[in-house]
Amino acid sequence: MAAISNPFITTGYQGSEYFCDRTEETMTLKRNLVNGQSTTLVAIRRIGKTGLIRHLLAQLPAGHTGIYLDILPTESLREFLNALATAVFSTIPEQSKPGKLILDFIKSLRPVIVFDPLTGFPQLTVDVRPGEAERHIRSVLGCLEAYPEKVIIAIDEFQQIMNYPEKNTDAFLRSLIQSLRNVRFIFSGSQQHLMMQLFADPSRPFYQSTGFLKIDKIDADEYVAFIRHHFQHRGHKIEDETIRAMMEWADLHTYYVQLLCNRVFASAGKNVDDELWKQQAARLLREQEIVFFKYRDLLTKQQWALLKAIAHEGKVFYPTSKDFISKYDLGSPATVLRSLQALQQKEMIYSDYIKEGQMFYSVYDVLFRRWMQGK
Repeated sequence: MAAISNPFITTGYQGSEYFCDRTEETMTLKRNLVNGQSTTLVAIRRIGKTGLIRHLLAQLPAGHTGIYLDILPTESLREFLNALATAVFSTIPEQSKPGKLILDFIKSLRPVIVFDPLTGFPQLTVDVRPGEAERHIRSVLGCLEAYPEKVIIAIDEFQQIMNYPEKNTDAFLRSLIQSLRNVRFIFSGSQQHLMMQLFADPSRPFYQSTGFLKIDKIDADEYVAFIRHHFQHRGHKIEDETIRAMMEWADLHTYYVQLLCNRVFASAGKNVDDELWKQQAARLLREQEIVFFKYRDLLTKQQWALLKAIAHEGKVFYPTSKDFISKYDLGSPATVLRSLQALQQKEMIYSDYIKEGQMFYSVYDVLFRRWMQGK
């Protein structure tokens, strides 16, 4: 792959040269899949799970074909079928006889093919009657079961199936998937509580059907070395202390580290110092102010107050405690619990655990957090 102008990627996957670390996670996924075990992958949003999946699919050994689909935009099994058909159509080579058979079947569904104006990739829309999507999904996976290579299907934002109008979608997919021998899956999702419902609840069909992998932030030392390499490789001098300050500001959150480094790299001269990165960080916050004010418009007064309070604190372990409520004048514990639930549903805050097992709440948007902390 040819070198790109800015090595700090904020969208997509541009090859292993621009991908930092995740060596252990990649090996775990590869080992599971090569040995016939599907895997559930969970992580908070924008921490790098999609990049990890893309990286893994690019590293698959000979005799394996990787297919990726993101089902977050889908709202029904019919749209799931469209996403699956598009992914297969875009991945399987038509030159081989098995590939031709699979693509001929997809074409027999008479899809409407348009090209995404941003990516240029084909998008398929299959016009099927209500109730027929299940049968066609079964047929597509049946074709892949007969494919001469092992097939890995990565379904991103898998928790979206819980919003489909069709009842028991997880039971349908589980019954279909468990009969496959040539096809293995990565089920990934960023809404961790929903993914846990699907895969860790003994009453659900997917319970104990996969391996489980949770990814966290990239190792700080590995990230420092990665960032230093790309700055120095392009002729920019940067000290490790400066890199660590940038990473701390971005909370070591992959997307925001990449975004800040991308901006600093784009404006860098021979030397990168604290003044430069702080200028770029401040510029990012100014650019996002209109988005932050929109948050306020979308929320109730109580929800907005709680969001600001959590942003100020960074991490909140006891949101209904007397001290926290009093400090930010949040009303009653019941009000805080209602607001907490609403903010989680809107994916503006998330809950996670520190190594000691203690749960905390934090704001997804690191830029909003820094903006609020500067107020």
